[in-house]
Amino acid sequence: MTQVIVLPHVELCPDGTVIEAEEGKSICENLLEHGIELEHACEMSCACTTCHVVVREGFASLDAAEEEEEDLLDKAWGLEPNSRLGCQALVRSTPLVVEIPKYSINMAKEGHRK
Repeated sequence: MTQVIVLPHVELCPDGTVIEAEEGKSICENLLEHGIELEHACEMSCACTTCHVVVREGFASLDAAEEEEEDLLDKAWGLEPNSRLGCQALVRSTPLVVEIPKYSINMAKEGHRK
């Protein structure tokens, strides 16, 4: 298990949290398994950008993004050099600090809270 610190997000994780993530699973899968409802409109098939996350620490430990992911990231809101799609970035043994951007490109998300 690898420690993943999730920074506070007003809707999904207001106080932030620390989870024990399973290595070899994506950031998205691990967050969902710990009750953090990261959007994933394409069901984690690398076809949208709703699971966009910013890896604040531990970015270098992740495998390089494939070309398809890089192309999609260009469309993500709030893109940063250490941005990844949560469905594509696999957790390894290095601890991570992850920030979920305030907004996503998904304008019609289900269960939106005001």
